[in-house]
Amino acid sequence: MNYLVGTRGSQLSLAQTNWVISELKKKSPDAEFEIVTIKTKGDTDARPLFTINQKGIFEKEIDRAVAEKKVDFAVHSLKDVPAELPDELVLACIPKREDPNDVFISKDGLTLETIKKGAIIGTSSLRRAVQITRMRPDVTVKPIRGNIETRIKKIGDGGFDAIVLAQAGLQRLGLDVRFERLPVDRFPPSPGQGALAIVSKKDNQKLIELLQKIEDPESRCAIEAERSLSMFVDSGCRFPVGALAQKKGNKLTLSVTVYSVDGSKAIVVEKDSEPMHAHELGKQVASELASRGIAELAKNWREKVEEWNKT
Repeated sequence: MNYLVGTRGSQLSLAQTNWVISELKKKSPDAEFEIVTIKTKGDTDARPLFTINQKGIFEKEIDRAVAEKKVDFAVHSLKDVPAELPDELVLACIPKREDPNDVFISKDGLTLETIKKGAIIGTSSLRRAVQITRMRPDVTVKPIRGNIETRIKKIGDGGFDAIVLAQAGLQRLGLDVRFERLPVDRFPPSPGQGALAIVSKKDNQKLIELLQKIEDPESRCAIEAERSLSMFVDSGCRFPVGALAQKKGNKLTLSVTVYSVDGSKAIVVEKDSEPMHAHELGKQVASELASRGIAELAKNWREKVEEWNKT
């Protein structure tokens, strides 16, 4: 059987897709796969991500191709996939998650703690910008776009002293770069960070059975909790939320931090449950965040986003 696989054309997207194909072929050696690259709004819109008021900017066109049967399934970075998919599509498989944490990369191997006062640090994420500012209010955080390699090249010769990005991207690309691993307790990641999402048509049961062969149950439970939280909180690029679910013993623990956009305030909630109740866990954490004033933190975010974009 020959399958068409939809993905973005970036080096990271292709590396991720080739890894998925390699894992699938281990389980089904007779299956054949052909990659179809598709441009998304996120590939053609050069504005900083947090200024684009639209969900799914890196996946909508690809998932439309799945829905229209132009490709059989799609491979995404899971954090780019909205919490709710179109009715005819399903998150068919979540392979084993890579490290979910962020990393700090500087020209001279300096850490976030030791880098000079006034240093310019680049990130594509409003969440990371807030977290950096909370730890180092004496540095300047500026938006940066481009693929991982492009961002790394901007350190030193592109006006940035350092950048912060996801470790998973470095791992998947096999880049040999010196970095500081940022702890998830101080830098909780974006919901779904480090995981891949494989999306297919809901009614294509034979294909779903194939994709399920590389499913990782522990990663699925963690992601379900984080995506449930996102669904009820409506988090995204424009509202800073850090969330990470991890299995601890026989329990699934979901730790969440939400920030005011200027970083002056934060609410932290941690709850656990049986792994089978992951969706409900996310909902419970979202409910507690609501009762503790998450709506108040969201005030004036538009002005702060526009102010940061002008830096």
